[in-house]
Order: sequence, then C-alpha cells, then structure tokens
Amino acid sequence: MQKIIRIGTRDSELALWQANKVRAELKELGYESVLVPIKSLGDIVLDKPLYELGVTGVFTKSLDIAMLNKEIDIAVHSLKDVPTVLPEGITQAAVLRRDDYSDVLVFKGTEEFFGQPNAIIATGSLRRKAMWLNRYPTHTVVGLRGNVNTRLEKLEQSETWNGAVFATAGLYRLGKIPSEAIKLSWMIPAPGQGAIMVTCLQEDDYVLDACEQLNHRETEICTTIEREFLHLLEGGCTAPIGALAYIDGKTEEINFKGVLLNKDGSKKITVNKIAKVGSHEYLAKDCADYVINRGGKELMLEDDVADNICNIYSTKKLSELQKETLSHSIGVKDSDFIKIRFNRIPAKVMKNQHENVLITSQNGVEAILNSFTKDEIKFKNIFCVGRRTKKLIENRIGKVTYVAKNALKLAEYVAKETDIKEVSYFCSNLRLDVLPAYLKASDVHVNEVEAYKTMLSSVKIDDDVSGVLFYSPSGIESYLEENSTEKVAFCIGETTAVEARKHFDKVEVANLPDVDSVLELVNMYYSNPNFS
Repeated sequence: MQKIIRIGTRDSELALWQANKVRAELKELGYESVLVPIKSLGDIVLDKPLYELGVTGVFTKSLDIAMLNKEIDIAVHSLKDVPTVLPEGITQAAVLRRDDYSDVLVFKGTEEFFGQPNAIIATGSLRRKAMWLNRYPTHTVVGLRGNVNTRLEKLEQSETWNGAVFATAGLYRLGKIPSEAIKLSWMIPAPGQGAIMVTCLQEDDYVLDACEQLNHRETEICTTIEREFLHLLEGGCTAPIGALAYIDGKTEEINFKGVLLNKDGSKKITVNKIAKVGSHEYLAKDCADYVINRGGKELMLEDDVADNICNIYSTKKLSELQKETLSHSIGVKDSDFIKIRFNRIPAKVMKNQHENVLITSQNGVEAILNSFTKDEIKFKNIFCVGRRTKKLIENRIGKVTYVAKNALKLAEYVAKETDIKEVSYFCSNLRLDVLPAYLKASDVHVNEVEAYKTMLSSVKIDDDVSGVLFYSPSGIESYLEENSTEKVAFCIGETTAVEARKHFDKVEVANLPDVDSVLELVNMYYSNPNFS
C-alpha cells in the first residue's frame, strides 16, 4: 500500500494555499497526501511585532516539533520564515519555483502622503521598517501583525494609517492585491521571499524522493545564496537584513544585492556582486565579508546594546551559533558548571557480552569509546535516553534497541515492556537514583559501571542575571554551591526540572531535550507575557 504523505502546515489561509499547492503537485506525480494544520507561536501571539518575539523560526518551530515526533511527514513553509539552520534530523527537501519576491505598499486615499513628513506606515517586519525609515526618516512606522486578511482589515479600519507593506507573493496567491498598491522596487526583500520550502526528516527516503521532483533548481541556487548571506551576517528575524539573488538567463550570471541596516534605518550598508553560475560558491561569503568589513558587526552591536533588556546564564558553554538564536534583547554569559573526566574501564568489563545495556547520556557513550574500540564493545541490546545519545551510539557503536525521553521513562519501559531481569548501566559517579531504584524495585538487577566522573565547577554569577539554563541535575547542584535561587530555572528536560523544583520557585521545561529547545524556551519566556 502506498504511503499517504502527511503535510504539516500552519492553518492560516496563505499557509493552507501553499500546502495545497504542494499537495496538488505531489498528486500530479502520483503521491497521495493529507493536510495536518498546526498553530504556531507566531499565529497565537499577535500583539507584538515579529522581531519583538525574539524567536528565530516563530512560524516553523511547532511544525519542527510535530515532524520530530513523527506526527507529520513534510512541512510547508514560506522560505523567508525558515531559520537558516534547521533542527538536527530535519532537512530541506525542496524549494518550489519562486513567485514575485517584491514588497508592495497597500495605501489609502491618494499618494500625497509620500511627500508629507508625518505619514504613518504599518508593518510587522523589522527589515521593512528600517528600509522605510531609511528612505522616509520623518515618517512613523507602527506594528502590524496577523494573517493577510487581518492585516488588510486593520489597515482599512485605521483612521490614521496611510498604508501598510506586504509581500507581493502573499497577496497574489490569495487574490488580494488591491488597485491601490505600489510595488516597492527599491526595497530589497527578505532572503527567500516569494519561495516555498518543503522540509522532511533526513531519514525518510520515500518522502525525499517524492519532494526531489518538486525542486526548482534555479530558485534553490538563488535562495541558498541569500540565506547563506543572512547566516554569515549572524542575522535572523531580529536584524534588518535584505538579500536578493537572481540569474540572468542571457549571461548565466547570478546577480546579488544585499543590505544591512540598524533598526531605526539611520545607517545602511549595501553590497552588489555578480558571479557566474557554477562559480558562485563564495558569492554569499564575499558579500557578507564586504558588509562586515565596512562596519556591519559594529552596526548590529549598537542595536544589541540598546535593546538589551535581560541577562541569562548558561551552565554549559554555548556555541556562537547557539548564542545567535537568542533574541538580541537577551544578554548571555556561559561556563561549564560540571567537568567530565572519563574513567579507564577495566578490560574484564568487556570480556563477556553484555546482554542489555543502559546509557543515559552522550558522556556515557564517549566514556565507553575512550576505553574501547567499536570492535571490542560487545553489546547485544542497547537502551538509551535522548535522540542525540541514540544518534551517537548508532554512529559509533551499533543499533539502539529503544530510546526514551528521560531516565524514568527508560526504567518503566525496561521493567514493564520487556522480560529483562539484568542490565548493565554505564553511568557517572553522580548518577540519579531514579533509574536503578525503579529497576531494583521491579526485580531487575542493575550492574553499575562507573564510566566517567562528574565534577562540580561552580561560578558566582552576577546579580542582574534573571534566568539560568540547566542541562542536568548535577549542573543544578554545582550552581547552588555559589548562587541564589531567586532566578528562573530553564531546564532541558523533566528529570532536570524535578531537581530544579526543589530549589526554584519558577521552573520552565523545554519541549525537546536539546540545547536548541532550551534557547527557544528562553526566547518565548522573555517575549510572551504568558510565559512570565
């Protein structure tokens, strides 16, 4: 029986139009599909401009979670809304042929307001706001959120607004372009604007094969350059960045133009470069370097300092890429509150095959591999905690029999769903009691192998820090050696949260047990009043 492809989409009229377009094209190719509408934070929180939400991928995160949970097979996005770095396990499956990439002004009355100093223009886009103020510095730009219909209605109902800026493609797809509309040819669009992206799981070969047939190569080339430019500038929805690449059919050249502005539009850096198709590998980097070398970093830093409203501390070192996903209004410092030292596991431990093995962290995997080669490791059934631990095991050791979200869920599975009476547990000296205690109570014998040591390395943090990021109960223990609990505890999972609730009044838990989800939680907490 042919697989029915589940298409995840937001439930706005425009998103459904895009999803139905993908569905129709799949049907033409002989694939059956069904729509699965899902609400996003961007659809729920409508009282703030997008850039104030501070969430990279505000319209895509819910679909990512649904996909990782195997609730949908593909997700359909407006490419301009998609973060430049996709979640682990998710890949770009196709980019459809691009529609009109321009911005358009829908206005009321006459065009006389262009020459007036006090005109009022509405938009929820930081890029559009900055570019408009750069061109018309005496005008006022106000926030505008909601779907296309809602924004058009708000414009019509306003007694003070002169106009509002939209993406031409969105209005065109819904047949909503009014006669009173002007294309803004001088406004450089958002990277990927006018294009539709389809994503799926990297492991889903059936869907990948289906979506490959939808891909438009020219659009893929151009939007990839635009998005790489955005990524290299370390921007996102909180930085006013525009980028446009297009291929000249006569010369087979890629024309690129990009812009970076500060948030009030008073400063601007532009770049224009050309490269032959096939020789464009470094086009995005060359353009990004051009902007950076002319003060791009300093320009963005000015806005960061001006906008900073809160400070957080991560009890684990974050990569620069991870820090970039945080809202520019959030200041972050970090250090490793726990240090890991691998033990030398005795050779006799691996002499005989281990029938059933439990590994609850990536540190456990690395500790085993520090003492033994893959060929020396004799595990029959491996049970683990977390997707990333599973991936590491299967890349370095062998097939995982079962993966659970946390240690308790793993213990419950082993005790209730199997006939296992004995397990080998590769753990730390500071391991939690929950897993061995549950198994022992269920008459499962636990052979503990101390594979590594977890050493506390606390740091005294500043009083102005309002939130602390925790990734393990040991991290909390270390933190408490030097610091107070009058903070918000942001936890990577429920096991860590259980420990945090013993000490902190405010505890927030990430949707997925990974660092990216913790950072996403921080963004949402400080941008959405419902979280605070």
